[in-house]
Amino acid sequence: MTSDKNTLPLLKESGLRWLWLAGIIFMADISIKLFVMKEMGYGWANRIEVLPFFNFLYVHNYGAAFSFLSDQAGWQRWFFTGIAISVCGLLVYWMRKAPQKDKLNNIAYALIIGGAIGNVFDRLVHGFVVDYLDFYWGNYHWPAFNLADAAICIGAGLIILDGLRSGKKEQ
Repeated sequence: MTSDKNTLPLLKESGLRWLWLAGIIFMADISIKLFVMKEMGYGWANRIEVLPFFNFLYVHNYGAAFSFLSDQAGWQRWFFTGIAISVCGLLVYWMRKAPQKDKLNNIAYALIIGGAIGNVFDRLVHGFVVDYLDFYWGNYHWPAFNLADAAICIGAGLIILDGLRSGKKEQ
């Protein structure tokens, strides 16, 4: 069994120190989704027009990000849940190995973990992911998404940014 003496330095010195951010993303995402499910009517007809390019609405997503594979027979629920849990495990492992001062990657990993857990929660509890953000231009609507999806995309973007910055430093 690991003693507290060994655990505390690991939390202080490793990227695990940034897991609080994953917790905040998860809690905010779930809170918004519960509010949307309780207070809004389902579907396009019940949307709230916020800006000339943005609606707030309540829809179910049975697929992955941006409704990818949402028209399948249901196998994707468990497939995407398994992928998300595996990726979270890998990212936690990387955070454990990374120094806490590697802020960009640790923040990116925490954003992805928080978003992935938020969507896994939805899949396990509801059988679908709740989406509520609808951006559009003219008649073109980007597929509806949620805070968890945004956190995952921002986290992935930060990882790419860090890779590009690292590549420039090596040249």
